[in-house]
Amino acid sequence: MAQIKRYPVYNLLRAEASSHIQYFRRGKLRKAGRGLSFWFDPHRASITEIPMDDREMPFMIKGQSSDYQDLAVQGSVTWRVVAAEALSQRVDYTIDLKKGQYNGKPEDQIRSVLSGLVRQFADSYLKGKDVRTLLEAGLSPLQAAISAGFAEDSTLAAMGLEIVTMRVAALTPSSELSRALQAPTFESLQQKADEATFSRRALAVDKERAIAENELSNQTELASRRKDLIARENENARAEAEAKAEAQRLSAQAAAEATIIGADAEAQRIRSVEQAAADMEQARMDAVRNVPPAVLFAIAAQEFAGKLKQVDSLTINPDMLASLVQQMGGLLAAPNAGPDR
Repeated sequence: MAQIKRYPVYNLLRAEASSHIQYFRRGKLRKAGRGLSFWFDPHRASITEIPMDDREMPFMIKGQSSDYQDLAVQGSVTWRVVAAEALSQRVDYTIDLKKGQYNGKPEDQIRSVLSGLVRQFADSYLKGKDVRTLLEAGLSPLQAAISAGFAEDSTLAAMGLEIVTMRVAALTPSSELSRALQAPTFESLQQKADEATFSRRALAVDKERAIAENELSNQTELASRRKDLIARENENARAEAEAKAEAQRLSAQAAAEATIIGADAEAQRIRSVEQAAADMEQARMDAVRNVPPAVLFAIAAQEFAGKLKQVDSLTINPDMLASLVQQMGGLLAAPNAGPDR
């Protein structure tokens, strides 16, 4: 804003280079230009100050699509003054000569015009399409439509204004509509997430089943090997028992054969001994076969006497003595009868 210094008679105004000053005295334009500095009589002067720099106006408007769905458009419009004289005739930029402030709110009036135009152009674009088409198209078509509306409209040019830039920052539906539009996508994503979860669980179940089958296979293999081991141990034990039994049988058979051989040898020895004894007895019998009984009796008595160790008593009866004398006589007679024969 311009700086005004007050003095007793005249005041001094000093404006920035970005401000266009119009100095009226007694209803006539005395000075006009940017960055002026001059003395003036506050009782006879009227001064306007119009900013010539770029100004930005943010906006947020609401509209409806062709299917009657509420949408909010957010953005900003950058504008500037290109014809200060024309704008001063449409908008009051008069300043207070004591404070240097505007008497009214000129920029609010300009913002109101700009907001109305933005709402008009945006609503014209939104009414032609349904909400899904608008949201899928994005911000660029809407921004282009509003910019084209400003270019074709003559309101701002008549006011001495110019649009520098126009930007649309967001096109958002209502919260209820947003949730409704998000529902299919959310459900699709949730379905994919569920499918991923189910797939992960199924994969985990498959892995667990594979692990269980592997463990069962290992246990079966171990059981089969244990069975084979037991069978082999039984076979080895049976073979060992059979080997021991065969060894015992062979040992018993050998012992039996040895016993039989020993018995045969003993029997042969006994037979030989008995045969020798029998032969000796036979020879003896043959030797004494023709010997008279008296001689035999004498020999027997001699042998019997040789075997006796002690004779305590001897009893001789008459019959025994007679027989003995008779036998002795026979023995004595026998030698004598021999030569006669």
